[in-house]
Amino acid sequence: MAQYSGMWTLSQVSQAVKNQTWTGLPPAVVEYLIVAGGGGGGGYGGAGGGAGGLLAGYAGITSGASYFVTVGGGGAAGSSGGTGGTIGFNSVFDSTTSGAYTGRIVATGGGGGMGGNGTVPSVGGSGGGAAGSNYTGPGTSGISGQGNAGGASAGSPGYSGGGGGGAGTVGLNSTTTLGGNGGAGIASSISGTVTTYAGGGGGSTYSPYTVGSGGVGGGGAGNTTAGTVNTGGGGGGGINVQPGAAGGSGIVILRYPGSIQYFTGGTVTYAAGHVVHTFTSSGTLAPTTPTNFITSANTIVFFSSNTWTAPAGATQVEYLVVAGGGGGGTIDGGGGGAGGFRTASGLSVTAGTTYTVTVGAGGFGSDNPGNLNGSNGSNSVFSSITATGGGGGSNYFVGVGNNGGSGGGGSGPFGGGSASPSGQGNAGGAGSASGPQYGGGGGGGAGAVGGNGSGSAGGAGGVGLTSSITGTSTYYAGGGGGAAESASAGAGGLGGGGAGAAGATFYGTNGSVNTGGGGGGNSLLSGRPYDGRPAAGSGGSGIVIIKWS
Repeated sequence: MAQYSGMWTLSQVSQAVKNQTWTGLPPAVVEYLIVAGGGGGGGYGGAGGGAGGLLAGYAGITSGASYFVTVGGGGAAGSSGGTGGTIGFNSVFDSTTSGAYTGRIVATGGGGGMGGNGTVPSVGGSGGGAAGSNYTGPGTSGISGQGNAGGASAGSPGYSGGGGGGAGTVGLNSTTTLGGNGGAGIASSISGTVTTYAGGGGGSTYSPYTVGSGGVGGGGAGNTTAGTVNTGGGGGGGINVQPGAAGGSGIVILRYPGSIQYFTGGTVTYAAGHVVHTFTSSGTLAPTTPTNFITSANTIVFFSSNTWTAPAGATQVEYLVVAGGGGGGTIDGGGGGAGGFRTASGLSVTAGTTYTVTVGAGGFGSDNPGNLNGSNGSNSVFSSITATGGGGGSNYFVGVGNNGGSGGGGSGPFGGGSASPSGQGNAGGAGSASGPQYGGGGGGGAGAVGGNGSGSAGGAGGVGLTSSITGTSTYYAGGGGGAAESASAGAGGLGGGGAGAAGATFYGTNGSVNTGGGGGGNSLLSGRPYDGRPAAGSGGSGIVIIKWS
């Protein structure tokens, strides 16, 4: 049944729910956690940086609309000359423009910690601590509702710096022999896992005295320890004649109830009865075709890493575990091998037990300079089952394709990589040293070996295998196609394999997301306009599907 667009009868709704085709109404409200970047710690006996501002609540959204999300970076460290750290950058939901630090809901960057030779510390979401031989006084206040004040400086003999404020508590004052501890952050379970964010940075002091510890929630200790990435933690102050440390970047997490994904944006997971969008960098929450994470009453699909708790009554599962595909190679490059493909039924589980689910990322396609093979994909794991990442495709100046779940294709006179361990895929095809095309070998697929390259064409990627675990027969784990110099590059294998590129100005195609497909190879590099992308295609991410009984 289509997404709601008018009025349905109760019997129609009931039948659609039974058929698992009811997508219902998109959410009108999202729950949010917004954490700004933490402030940098001050240098030369400096104070801790304040944590990024933290906001949590609910925001109304409009059906069909897109929303910009900005994730603020951490503030820079103060110098060894005793300058203060800089303020962290704001994080925003519904930014005014892409990447803007203004918008509807704004968490303010953490205040920079004062340096040993500085002046008054800076204000932020949580305030920076105070420090210095020429300043004895309090840290600055945080913004009401987002954080707390930094700690005070005690002065000589150690000219110790105060701790940066945290979202949960104030930064502690220093003493003459102790740097102040950073203020504690606030815990949130919005992601499905209880995690603490926005701890303040610890204050430093002169040797031989004791530096302050970082506040729980990513705050850096007062020995030039940076705030933890994607926590909004403040940076630690620098000891003696050392610089301070940078603040940690922020994070934005949005969620809405149910198992149906209505938007793209960030890393999308299903946890605790909610669809969760985790933004670790700036992006866009954009509407998409509704997709149910739970495809039937007892089946769940994992597009990214998460956990799964076996429900009451569950004793065994059927599973599909596909690893990330390998990246393609360059210079008559071979295609990336498909991620390892593992499926079976009858795996025992225990009701109430929580299992870690890891969905492997695709490997990067290779580029010049460096003369490297494509990188292997990452493993996917459920319980005791591990699918091995696909092997990277060969670069002409390196040698054979990499081994992996399926092997990467070869280049020039070199053969393809092996499927290792066996039973998860197939070997990559061999490259060709014959012109005019000098075809790269296709990456192996779960269902067949990669095609050999020839003097007239690149080798096709090996075909993948089908699974009907969701109720629909779908191909996964196809190999990437091999490159050719001007024409007839190899096609990607069924199951998400990316096509190879023909000629210098074209890029190998990426493997499809959540298929474990290998990336397509690339041929010549001269004349290719560089725009930051790898020349060869990157592998597609894997997938994990569980059906319990």
